[in-house]
Amino acid sequence: MAANLRLFGPMLHLCKRHAGMLQRYCSDASQISEEVEKLLSLKEKLGDARPQKFQLKTPKGTRDYNPRQMAIREGVFKTIVECFKRHGAETIDTPVFELKETLTGKYGEDAKLIYDLADQGGEILSLRYDLTVPFARYVAMNKINNIKRYHIAKVYRRDNPAMTRGRYREFYQCDFDIAGQYDLMIPDAECVKIVAEILSELNVGDFIIKLNNRLLLDGMFAVCGVPEDKFRTICSAVDKLDKTFWEDVRSEMIDEKGLDPEVADRIGEYVRLNGKLELVEQLMQDEQMMKNKMARQGLEEMKLILTYCQLFGVLDKVSFDLSLARGLDYYTGIIYEAVLTAEKAQTDGTDKNEPVGVGSVAGGGRYDGLVGMFDPKGKKVPCVGVSIGIERLFSLMEARAEKSEEKVRTTETQVYVASGQKNMLEERMKLCNLLWEGGVKTEISYKKNPKLLNQFQYAEEHGIPLLAVIGEQELKDGVVKLRNTRTREEENIPREKLLEEIRSRFSSS
Repeated sequence: MAANLRLFGPMLHLCKRHAGMLQRYCSDASQISEEVEKLLSLKEKLGDARPQKFQLKTPKGTRDYNPRQMAIREGVFKTIVECFKRHGAETIDTPVFELKETLTGKYGEDAKLIYDLADQGGEILSLRYDLTVPFARYVAMNKINNIKRYHIAKVYRRDNPAMTRGRYREFYQCDFDIAGQYDLMIPDAECVKIVAEILSELNVGDFIIKLNNRLLLDGMFAVCGVPEDKFRTICSAVDKLDKTFWEDVRSEMIDEKGLDPEVADRIGEYVRLNGKLELVEQLMQDEQMMKNKMARQGLEEMKLILTYCQLFGVLDKVSFDLSLARGLDYYTGIIYEAVLTAEKAQTDGTDKNEPVGVGSVAGGGRYDGLVGMFDPKGKKVPCVGVSIGIERLFSLMEARAEKSEEKVRTTETQVYVASGQKNMLEERMKLCNLLWEGGVKTEISYKKNPKLLNQFQYAEEHGIPLLAVIGEQELKDGVVKLRNTRTREEENIPREKLLEEIRSRFSSS
């Protein structure tokens, strides 16, 4: 902008001078008009020379989090990590940006959402779109044959944000993946179990975990008459059924993807189906389906995973849903998506009231070919995993906390060292240091002579359970007055037994 201001004055002077010369030397009016147009165009490129007011805000699709919101987020993270560790996962980390070539060709139509970084005179880089592709690169690069890992980190998508629904351009993903050659559907079923455990422990309300199989989908497309080169693009269209209506998806298939209307209608008959083991049995009676190798294998895998889900006690939480597609290109087998459900009226011009999803909160599946795409010899390492849609869960938890007006602690302070008498700063600092060195989370006032009432109020407002109060009499008697912030009960504790008493109170609470 400063450069524009410096250029604007001289350029305006040049314009006037040039115009005068044109009037003197050019008799052709059309030539004058042409030159004027060039000058006006140049002025437009220079832009508005007036200084613009800077608006202080976060970039589109991002947000800040205050201490209360962060306390809720940390609680959710803790629940998720504990679940991952309960299932034997170890953690890794990868760079926030990757070589652009690493990410290219892995996401299908969603590739347009990748953030490319400006060339800095070296490698061509992009911000990571998810944690799955970097994980596959990590496995291939380090020649790993098997690993069970979790990874919690930020990813970036150049999407149209919907902040109130927990959809951002910068957001966290919580991934759990199992890489290695194992017997069919056992790791896959454990991933489904993990999703059910996390959503149940977070108490987010009713949910359903939709299951399907990419092999079955491709077999279904073949049976319906979809050309093989259109499998992935039609799969991307079907993937939108959780966000829009069948009529819209059908129109996209026909008008944009060039699919025959009769073929689209046959797909529509299948994608309306959902159920459990009985649906598998029903489809196994479909002669056309059973003649197709991919469809047959997909149905056998669906029957197996539903059986394992029953053994893991989560069959009541799952639904075999033929409309589930998962748009990413790298999925090769079982796919799943967890959706929170609610009664909500349809808005497509009908009067139907049907249970519809209020948001996908987890998704994943099997991707057996992704690691091989990075290995020089094409060595495949079968993988299956799940990603928890943490931002959507955060939005729900925050809204619930706001509605209930429940008190959310933003610190973990256990003891507040206080005194009501003057000139006790050094003694307070000594006692605070004793507690810190004993592993007790402790605070003191940063004022030399704070009022006792203000210290009590601080402890109450911040939910600090205990106050350690000292004065001249306590020092003389060799005790510390331990005050329960909630009940306001007080007890004199010998100084040498203070740490033991505090630990005892927190271990029993």
